Amino acid sequence: MINTINTNIMKTKAILFLATLSLTFGGSVFAQAPNDCNVTMSLFAEPAKAKNYQGALPHYEKVIKECPKFSLATYQLAERMFKHFIKKGDKSKISNLIEVYNLRMQNFPAKTKTGDILSKIAQVKYDNDMGSKMEQFKAFDMAYKKDAENFTSPKSLYTYFSLAKGLYESGEKDLQDVFDLYDIVYAKIESEESKLASKLTQLINKQESGTALSSKEAKRVKVYEKNLVAYGQVKGSVDGKLGTIADCENLIPLYNKDFESNKDDITWIRRAAGRLNAKDCDDPLFFKLVQQLHSLEPSAKSAYYLGKLAEKDGKGSTALEYFNQAAELETNSSDKAKVYYSIAENFRKKGSYGQARTYYNKMLAAKPSAGIAYLKIAQMIAKSSNSCGNSVFEKRAVNWKAAEYADKAARLDASIASNARAAASSYRQRAPSKSDIFSEGMAGKTVSFSCWVGGSVRVPNL
Repeated sequence: MINTINTNIMKTKAILFLATLSLTFGGSVFAQAPNDCNVTMSLFAEPAKAKNYQGALPHYEKVIKECPKFSLATYQLAERMFKHFIKKGDKSKISNLIEVYNLRMQNFPAKTKTGDILSKIAQVKYDNDMGSKMEQFKAFDMAYKKDAENFTSPKSLYTYFSLAKGLYESGEKDLQDVFDLYDIVYAKIESEESKLASKLTQLINKQESGTALSSKEAKRVKVYEKNLVAYGQVKGSVDGKLGTIADCENLIPLYNKDFESNKDDITWIRRAAGRLNAKDCDDPLFFKLVQQLHSLEPSAKSAYYLGKLAEKDGKGSTALEYFNQAAELETNSSDKAKVYYSIAENFRKKGSYGQARTYYNKMLAAKPSAGIAYLKIAQMIAKSSNSCGNSVFEKRAVNWKAAEYADKAARLDASIASNARAAASSYRQRAPSKSDIFSEGMAGKTVSFSCWVGGSVRVPNL
């Protein structure tokens, strides 16, 4: 009788514990729930959740053998457990970790992002030098091709490309294959940056409007900023990895050699022209590629390149016409952003700051992670200090507005963060000092700008 009561109490505790576990890992983690599985799972999960992995390990095999579909938490906790053992130096647990990923995909396919899990498996194999470099590459390649949407790890995207570059150097891949993968990986990184930057911008704008962020929103801001830094670093590393193999000295002979056999291949012509443009290769081949592209398929790309050529020849008005055509025709958001940037730069160099800002903002609408647009606007605002405001105080106050834009640039684009923060600091030094604020009695007041800058700034309180 006592044993029956104790068993029932244990099962009740297990059920209550697993209910708590469900809340911890979010949503419903149970696919099937026989009473025996409640107890079995509890024996594994309770110590695992407390990070007592030595205590959890003996019960893991029974869970996956007898209750493999009982709880998604089995695989979430097991992943942490085996990562812990591997980090502590137990390499024998690597195969267990890979098994955890495979079992999760097998038993909880609807709650598993295939691209994420397959890229994790590929990364584990790479990190632990399992298989040949070609086998490691194929593992990443399979992950990306099966589910590119959820292949988002900055580290894995870099490893994927790095392996391709290494295989080219060992003679196992063609140079064109490396270029093609570079285009794919770079576009993926920029896409993920834009998603994060769009979310971050909404929260930054909320802060700037004077509305306090909730604790959850504040945490999201930190996560978004951290991930943007990671993607920015990886983008720079991918560029660095491509290195000298993608310089003009290699590109021009490669594309000259293959031009005749590919001159009717629009994709090849488009990519070749794009790469020469990206590297600023000033060679007759670029003009030949652009002309061929425009004859095969008059498009946003060909109009953009014709604009670049006109710009190089000092024909600013003609360049602007082509850039506007390109902007109207372009459907790819990242490429549209580049066109808007070129137009904005055209106006900025002419001193037409209001029009330039319009196009920088269009660039940001197309690509929210384009921090360079905010930094350029900041620079134009700072240069306008003498023409904005009716008093010395107001003219200097415009630098606070410039600093706001530079701060936003730093938060959204890791590749320019250092320069943007330095610019923001410089602008604040040019703004009214504390003694200026005190003597003018402006603490906490608002200064509005009637020039092209528009908007206002709130003077800091003393």
